[in-house]
Amino acid sequence: MNRDGSDRARPSRRRSPSTPRHRERAPLRIRFRRTRGRRLRQLGYGLVTLVAALCAAAVVAYQLTTIPEPHPETVTQSTVFLDTEGAYLGRRGPVDRQDVPLSAVPRHVQEAVIAAENRSFRTDRGISPRAVARATLATLTGGAPQGGSTITQQYVKNALLSPERSLSRKAREALVAIKLDRTRSKDEILQGYLNTVYFGRGAAGIQSAARNYFGVDARRLTVAQGAALASIVNIPSYYEKAGSDPKVTARLRDRWEWVLDAMAASGSISARQRAAARFPAFRFYPPGETEGQRQYLIDVAAKEAADRLGITEDQLASGGYTVTTTFDLGLQDSATQLVQGHPGGKGGVRVHTAVVGMVPGDGAVRLLYGGSDYARQPFNDAVSGAVEAGTALEPFSGLAPPGGPLRRLLGTPAPTPLNLTSAYAALAADGTYATPYTVARITREGRTVYRARPDVRRVLGEKEALMAAARAGAPPSPVDFVGPATKGFTTGGAGGGSTRRTVWTTAYDSRLTLTVALFADRPGPGKGTRRPALLPNEPAPVGFAEGVAAGIREAAD
Repeated sequence: MNRDGSDRARPSRRRSPSTPRHRERAPLRIRFRRTRGRRLRQLGYGLVTLVAALCAAAVVAYQLTTIPEPHPETVTQSTVFLDTEGAYLGRRGPVDRQDVPLSAVPRHVQEAVIAAENRSFRTDRGISPRAVARATLATLTGGAPQGGSTITQQYVKNALLSPERSLSRKAREALVAIKLDRTRSKDEILQGYLNTVYFGRGAAGIQSAARNYFGVDARRLTVAQGAALASIVNIPSYYEKAGSDPKVTARLRDRWEWVLDAMAASGSISARQRAAARFPAFRFYPPGETEGQRQYLIDVAAKEAADRLGITEDQLASGGYTVTTTFDLGLQDSATQLVQGHPGGKGGVRVHTAVVGMVPGDGAVRLLYGGSDYARQPFNDAVSGAVEAGTALEPFSGLAPPGGPLRRLLGTPAPTPLNLTSAYAALAADGTYATPYTVARITREGRTVYRARPDVRRVLGEKEALMAAARAGAPPSPVDFVGPATKGFTTGGAGGGSTRRTVWTTAYDSRLTLTVALFADRPGPGKGTRRPALLPNEPAPVGFAEGVAAGIREAAD
């Protein structure tokens, strides 16, 4: 019942389920403040998880990373040829590179490279994080390749990994560099780097660079030369013209000064050494005409060296040998200059001059001029050219039959200049014949694998030797023409007067037997063929041959 006593139903105060309940929501700023702690904790947990995952991935990647073997081209070495005094003659091989131990590289050269390329090398961990970041950004954006890598990274990139530009290769480079730094000594890494880094002029490694730029072994590099080579590593394809291009030379000199200043500041060199350093002179690049002449010498020495070792010339070229020859580059260059004074022939006539100098009683060939242009005529006139002897062998006629090699020579109407020189060398040695040779010693990795032993034998009795020497004649007057020590001097050949076909001039003493041979040819009836021709009368063939002999004798004295 209601308060008024009626039975009417009272309205319910209960809210209908469908009626919305209105509550005022807190502002976003307040709600964010209330949940900030929870959100920060979640972010922290995420960052820690991410870092942990990255660290775990790096650890796994590091453990799985192996240090690869060097590329075949970075371990292939060329064979180097030196003259009798150790001067650089040339090389054979697919690359111009020879390994040397770090002990063969002067400390000031090592420090120069470190000053130029990676001053923290002795203390860093193998990588430069900044350089890695720059290189990664450049790879992502397609920018230019970035420098600034450590020496360890450069060695890994150049010698152990492929040159492709990708993030995966850059990451592997960093991992290998770190592992290399942890498993190898700094000296081992520096040795590998110095033996593989490119210096321009086709030279890979410090040894080849020293020979190409300065004509010396790495162990003989001065402070100034070492700093110059270290400066070149930055842009070798540009700096390789130093010494022949004034602009390049001036720019390299600025960098050279910078490297020396860094060395002095670090204590690598003293203040006195810094003050005494003078910018070095470079071998001219590209090579001049006398450089081309050396290929004749290398051809002969390479064949002989391969024969002595019982290997092919290809195996010799890639074997990393050092071949010390019997040649004297000073005499060789003198002969080249004297011979190239001939004006040549006319009407297609080509004048050939061959010059041979060898040591009597020993057989060592000091001089071998085989042609005017190796690129145009690789055929060596001095060794393989058959030149009509004419009267050149008359001093040996009518003697008792000589021994072996000389007997064969005298039965040849057209001997090679090398063979005829060896015959007159037997006269200079009082009848003792020495087999000609051009290779004195062969070494590999510092170990001697071959050393020449002269092959000598008596081929003429004392009486026969004296008779032949008397027939050869004395030097022309005055004696100074060929030197006061000259024992014999003879000029012969085929033809005479205006019909000279060949001229032979030989001068000899106990130290050197020298032969100059002149002959000529002209185009033959068939395409690309040549046939003998008369020597031109200007200049006079006999006078020219004797003048060349006199000039070389003077240089030898």
